[in-house]
Amino acid sequence: MNAGVEDFYAKKTHWQTALNTLRKIILRSQLTETFKWRNPCYTIDDKNILIVSQFKAYCAVSFFKGALLQDKAGLLQKPGADSQAIRLLKYTNETEVFEQEQLILTYIQEAVDLERSGTKLEFKQIKAYDIPEEFQEFLDRDDQLKFAFNTLTPGRQKGYLLHFNAAKQAKTRVSRIQKYIPRILSGKGIYDCTCGKSKRLPSCDGSHKNL
Repeated sequence: MNAGVEDFYAKKTHWQTALNTLRKIILRSQLTETFKWRNPCYTIDDKNILIVSQFKAYCAVSFFKGALLQDKAGLLQKPGADSQAIRLLKYTNETEVFEQEQLILTYIQEAVDLERSGTKLEFKQIKAYDIPEEFQEFLDRDDQLKFAFNTLTPGRQKGYLLHFNAAKQAKTRVSRIQKYIPRILSGKGIYDCTCGKSKRLPSCDGSHKNL
């Protein structure tokens, strides 16, 4: 038994019943129950298969390689428009979970077979993401900034480009760029911890707010 897992399922939340039903179904499979990223995570041969989580509008089972699943029932959803790998099953009540019990187990078995086959995800390359004109101007004017950005990991570069491009107005894009230049120069990603107090380094989990 894992204390983190037990605490997660014991919490009196709007989704408690649905989450505990999901747990019972998942534990009928061959997956091992662990606790990662503050959520119950289920693995096979020490490889992540799925994670259970709850949000304001729903609770969910998220498959790490969901994009590669066949999804014959058409139930899997992207957590965000730019999500390349994860696909999830959303639930808002216990009845929905009960009704899809066999489907959930089918998805799990397919995910396990996929992982054991050694199939890898081919992620979109960073060059496929547009660099906003305003940011390109900053890069062209500042060799140090250009070097710092180019040495970031592809994932960190992607995070910045998506955030900058999400702004509809040029003025807003410039403001965002200026705000994050110091972070880029320090080699940090947009979601990285800058104070070193996070329990999920390098990501920030807001631990500093409780100090």
